[in-house]
Amino acid sequence: MLSSRFGKMAMVTTAGVMLMAAAACGGSDSGTTGATSGASSEAPKAAGLKIGLAFDVGGRGDKSFNDSAYAGLERAQKELGAEIKDLSPAADGSNRGELLRQLADAGYNPIIGVGFAYGEDIKKTALEYPDLQFAVVDSASNAPNVTGLLFAEEQGSYLAGVAAADKSKSSHLGFVGGVENDLIKKFQAGFEAGAKSVKADIKIDVKYLTPDGDFSGFKAPDKGKIAAEKMYQDGADIVYHASGDSGLGVFQAAAAAGKQAIGVDSDQYETVKEADLKKVIMTSMIKRVDVGVFEFIKAFQGGAKGGTDSVYDLKVDGVGLSTSGGFIDDVTAKVDEAKKKIVDGSVTVPAKP
Repeated sequence: MLSSRFGKMAMVTTAGVMLMAAAACGGSDSGTTGATSGASSEAPKAAGLKIGLAFDVGGRGDKSFNDSAYAGLERAQKELGAEIKDLSPAADGSNRGELLRQLADAGYNPIIGVGFAYGEDIKKTALEYPDLQFAVVDSASNAPNVTGLLFAEEQGSYLAGVAAADKSKSSHLGFVGGVENDLIKKFQAGFEAGAKSVKADIKIDVKYLTPDGDFSGFKAPDKGKIAAEKMYQDGADIVYHASGDSGLGVFQAAAAAGKQAIGVDSDQYETVKEADLKKVIMTSMIKRVDVGVFEFIKAFQGGAKGGTDSVYDLKVDGVGLSTSGGFIDDVTAKVDEAKKKIVDGSVTVPAKP
């Protein structure tokens, strides 16, 4: 059965090491400058284990993608006794490379870049610091000392589409993407495929907030709200967003229209504080960035090296749906059946619309 906390144990191969994955999502607020956290009293500090993490645009406190990554970092602090430091980029993300070098020069190893936009900067920095290990979320390994942490977003989004189509009374859905690039199109492709597997003629409106290369679409709640408002006005009764911090605007539009929305990355029913917004979050497509980050750190501590990718899909519960609030309890059986077909290979989910 589905679970909002994904308590199941999952086997994941990272750099040839079999790892057991089980963690909980979470997040906390912070400003846009770096923050250093001392080791937790729950575990003795591991000698020399200093972990650096550079957030994507939006930084800590986005209640989504970045906060999920931080949950994995925080878990490493508590369970492995690591010293941790996190940094957030400028609003336009122009100083990503600078943040990585700052962490490297300060002696942090390993270093994690959160988001595909770090791909080239990670490669350059890794070549400059060949004795350090790096990881990048949503981008493949591109250097001998870089581990790629990849996710099957299209598979989790397929389940979201199944649930949305079955719950929709108007047979009209919406999808709001933060930035129109290949990664976010995976969310769209899976959502559309899942919805159409339930209702072949269902209508799905699609809106991207910014074009490829303009990452401000992940931090523009006002644009997210306008996009979702238009969809609800046009007849959609459920809108799925893959837009980072901009999703707050989607939730606000849903609350104002008396409609429903689907969150992304973290269990947003749990991370959003406003009671009126919780009521409209039907489910969230959970992307276990926290698990990816923690398992990479654990593998590093065990001596694993980079140059490979770790893929988190439905087989290892690397993606899935939350059930917080009980809004999709009546369609759980259908969602579980869809998951089974994907896992056993009966259904192949497209990664492109």
